[in-house]
Amino acid sequence: MRYLLTLCLVLATAGVQAETYRWTDTGGQTVVSDTPPPGRAKGVVKVGGKPEASDGLSFATKRAMESFPVTLYTSADCVNDCKNARDLLSGRGVPFTEKMVQKPEDVAELKDLVGDTFVPSLKVGKQSSRGFEAGAYNNLLDLAGYPKSAAKITSGESK
Repeated sequence: MRYLLTLCLVLATAGVQAETYRWTDTGGQTVVSDTPPPGRAKGVVKVGGKPEASDGLSFATKRAMESFPVTLYTSADCVNDCKNARDLLSGRGVPFTEKMVQKPEDVAELKDLVGDTFVPSLKVGKQSSRGFEAGAYNNLLDLAGYPKSAAKITSGESK
């Protein structure tokens, strides 16, 4: 329960950093504001916050991946469960790093994380899950703030 409370507090404070914009309005005045400038502003500069990447990820996904990066531990002989784990992460649109456990240092890292070398194993921030269990994976991702499904990209065409 204590970990859940800590996690909730961390999630609540993750978005505290505000972005500040500086631009020149149509009258030639320099404006500094925390709201984005109107469309006809000149010389727009983002002063605070992190630069936005045009990678197609939602705001919630970007915020979750900054605070709770996801690593999936796999091995060459893990077929079905590792595929299911990848599919679950991809289906939710979760950016993740896949770490193939091959070297002795990888084995030691996985043992420290889950107690043995069982794959697949998932690490979300500082929390982990041993083996593939969709409910456990979804629970970790939900607590970290990842969206429940991948963002749909619409093309503007109707079928």
